[in-house]
Amino acid sequence: MKKLFLGAAIAMSSLTFAQQFGVKGGMNVSSLSDDATLSDQESKIGFNAGVFMNAPLAENFSIQPEVLYNDLGSKVTRSTEILGNTYSADYSRNLGYISVPVMFQYNATPGFYLEAGPQFGFLVSAKDKFKNSTNGSTDNATIVALDKDNFNTFDFGIGLGAGYYFTPNLGLTARYTAGLSDIIKDNPGDSVKNNVFQVGLAYKFSK
Repeated sequence: MKKLFLGAAIAMSSLTFAQQFGVKGGMNVSSLSDDATLSDQESKIGFNAGVFMNAPLAENFSIQPEVLYNDLGSKVTRSTEILGNTYSADYSRNLGYISVPVMFQYNATPGFYLEAGPQFGFLVSAKDKFKNSTNGSTDNATIVALDKDNFNTFDFGIGLGAGYYFTPNLGLTARYTAGLSDIIKDNPGDSVKNNVFQVGLAYKFSK
């Protein structure tokens, strides 16, 4: 029994010693599935930024929990031409989440990895933005705060991704996260889910 506890203590200490912390950030290309209010929606460009910890589980496997701010949502652009003038209206739904992905990574080479895992999200802001323009010149922009009580606070999804470290510290990351839960509270229609493709850079601090 003493040997068992000793072995577990050694394993835990080695895991703690081997773990690395880092920061990451990049671009989001997000959309909302089956949103009846955005029937002609397009993907919206946003951003993500946060911190992570990477710890080995076995020779080629590691776990990477993260805490990120995620700018999600979608947009609609409508244009009309009248008497030679082009009038455009941009409508975007901006949903801010604190996201906690927990990625299980397979390290195929010292620099390249594949990953998959769950993501837990917590809604912190919800707003719509309207912008009108004429012939490419912006006329006005209006931001309207939405009632967060109309949205589910908790969001759940599954992420799949890959990454490559050019150096032991600096790497390129890519991930697609598909939402599995309805973001609209008491939704009588089709489920509205977050979907996002992310690409960015990650930096691991030296041990």
